[in-house]
Amino acid sequence: MATPVKAPGHVAAPGKGGVGDSPLRPDGTLKVAGEFAYASDLWMDGMLWGATLRSPHARARILSIDISAALAHPGVHAVLTHEDVPGKKHYGLDLTEDQPVLAIGEVRHQGEPIALVAADHPETARRAMEKIAIEWEVLEPVTDPRKVIADPEKYKVQRLGGITRHQPVRVGDVDAARERAEVVVSGEYEVGIQDQAFLGPEAGLAAPSEDGGLDMYVSTQWMHWDLKQIAPCLGLPEDRIHMTMAGVGGAFGGREDLSMQIHAGMLALHTGKPVKMSYNRYESFFGHVHRHPAQMRYEYGATRDGRIVYADVEIILDGGAYTSSTLNVTGNAASLGVGPYVIPNIRIDAYGVYTNNPPCGAMRGFGAVQACFAYESMMDKLAEACGITPVQVRQRNAISQGDKLATGQIVDAPAPLAEMLARAEAMPLPPPADQSDIRNLPGGASQTTHGEGVVRGVGYGVGLKNICFSEGFDDYSTARVRLEVIGGEPTALVHTAAAEVGQGLVTLKAQIARTELGVQKVTIAPADNQVGSAGSSSASRQSYMTGGAVKAACEAVRAELFRLAGWRLGREFDDLSLVGGKVVSRSEGVLASIEEILGDKVIEETREFHHHPTQRMHPVTGQGNSHTQLGLCVHRAVVDVDVELGLVKVVELAAVQDVGKIMNLLSLEGQIHGGTAQGLGLAVMEEIVVTNGLVRNPSFTDYLIPTILDMPPMRLDILENPDPKAPYGLRGAGEPPTLSSTPAVVAAIRDATGKALTRVPVRPEHIVS
Repeated sequence: MATPVKAPGHVAAPGKGGVGDSPLRPDGTLKVAGEFAYASDLWMDGMLWGATLRSPHARARILSIDISAALAHPGVHAVLTHEDVPGKKHYGLDLTEDQPVLAIGEVRHQGEPIALVAADHPETARRAMEKIAIEWEVLEPVTDPRKVIADPEKYKVQRLGGITRHQPVRVGDVDAARERAEVVVSGEYEVGIQDQAFLGPEAGLAAPSEDGGLDMYVSTQWMHWDLKQIAPCLGLPEDRIHMTMAGVGGAFGGREDLSMQIHAGMLALHTGKPVKMSYNRYESFFGHVHRHPAQMRYEYGATRDGRIVYADVEIILDGGAYTSSTLNVTGNAASLGVGPYVIPNIRIDAYGVYTNNPPCGAMRGFGAVQACFAYESMMDKLAEACGITPVQVRQRNAISQGDKLATGQIVDAPAPLAEMLARAEAMPLPPPADQSDIRNLPGGASQTTHGEGVVRGVGYGVGLKNICFSEGFDDYSTARVRLEVIGGEPTALVHTAAAEVGQGLVTLKAQIARTELGVQKVTIAPADNQVGSAGSSSASRQSYMTGGAVKAACEAVRAELFRLAGWRLGREFDDLSLVGGKVVSRSEGVLASIEEILGDKVIEETREFHHHPTQRMHPVTGQGNSHTQLGLCVHRAVVDVDVELGLVKVVELAAVQDVGKIMNLLSLEGQIHGGTAQGLGLAVMEEIVVTNGLVRNPSFTDYLIPTILDMPPMRLDILENPDPKAPYGLRGAGEPPTLSSTPAVVAAIRDATGKALTRVPVRPEHIVS
């Protein structure tokens, strides 16, 4: 008999597949085999296909629209414009309802939706869409965010631009510190527009329901927040829209904003038939937001030994035509603008700006990525000016337990950064490339070099990322857990609205249920809005928030099970535990199995989990405990560069990351690898190229993302320093690697070439010019 080790209510032996194990993903084989049902695979008998007519202009007035030819096209069931929106004509992600369902009188970015078509075949819908005649007055677009900063009032006229948010941060006296500084370095940095580049296009299906509402099957990151925007625009109460999560083919922030949801709903209500919409890759580039491009100016002053005494920073984020999440992205960039370093005097001005460039919003790293590239570039510049190593300058300024961030928030329980840097530096370096095989060299099999002109470089990057939502948002998640006996075996059913977007949450929820209830058989119910909100699958928050909710619901189920055990056995117990599916008393041993206690009864509990409160940043000083949790990652990059042609091969990436508690090692390693790959992409290849507001490369032929041939081997050193406020002490892990990998790769290229490299992605002309 196993002996319980804690009481009351402890699961002494969670069994196989619990927290800390690495059970395989239940959807993994299906996805690898191409058998998983994504949103683009949805089908319903009698359904129509929807298509969206989009603006070819970055800014223009619509003088007239003629839909008659499209409506007369054989097989067409509906052609709709803004006049057909049944409810509110605007919506918005952050309750800033500035985005029209369909363009009203003018368009403010290329790809803005103008009209909808429903037809009995997708090609029919597209051909009919081409027959919609529009008379345009093309206007000069606003594309330079610095011009908006210089004269914001000018660009507020008719919503052509203006400042979305200006968030200052003020600490100490920068001007006085400048007079005392012994070393001063400065730089101007730029980050291009990065796309989330998820492989599953925007897709979904809306079908009229028997109660006069809609059944919607959508690919999203936050079902309940979608609902808050969809219902008013469709003129329906929220309880008449029944939402179920469709298969999501990746997200990375790009599915926080609505895409086809309201449009499909409009067409379904208008036609009385199910309507499916699925974007092709070209349309997908216009159907979701992207990472904010940034222009940044930094100045640091320091002592001769490299200790920073002041930072003077300006960060300008181009949010494009509509607000989306620019308010919060700007807050993140401001609060994390100087990273994980102790700086006594700070002046930061972060701006989010409207333009007629592509709309930008959430993407993995959420404002912290842009700032990280700049402040880490500055650390390398400061190290060079002071004659010390890149690791030394970071260690001398590194935050540790009890230090303050730029916002005055006390650093709470991350691993010591100085130690993490030492561990990264101590990792073995890869051997020199075997030049007898040209695939090991920059340019690979293209035979651009046989070793001549190839120089190796090593660089470091550190990223500090907030986990969960910030600035006073009441961030919570809901979980319902049901325990019953099915087929003679105790079985748990876990029901949440949390979006599985590829991060492995379905696996983790089952692990938590096994750990807390001591059962092996766990079923995860499909995510829908028949249970309370789980919040967004973003901000590295679902393990923390939905994991916390599932844990709390399981604890409530367990408490009820123990109460039932006491009633069935005719006595009170205060020392019960679960061991291998048995209820055990510390004093009396095994009392009964779960199935014996439950019989034909069902225990079901629903719980909400809220993290500890946060605060809005002060509008003038930027001070406040604005973040829930912080995550740190350190990268070391090794690159080989053909300095004559500007070609780069990333040879190795090593990462040291504090995750608080390893919940599932296999999934965690995948998150670190994946985040690192996106950071590598931003460093050397990924950019949406925009000229005068128009996208020049909306395809995966011309927008390049790393493949398996671009991603190098990785060394991982994963630390566990538990956060006492978090479930199991875990620390969100998906985003920090995306921050630190980009500056590490660029630093390594600098080390090899001696070039300043102030813009990402780094292109060959930046190296050879």
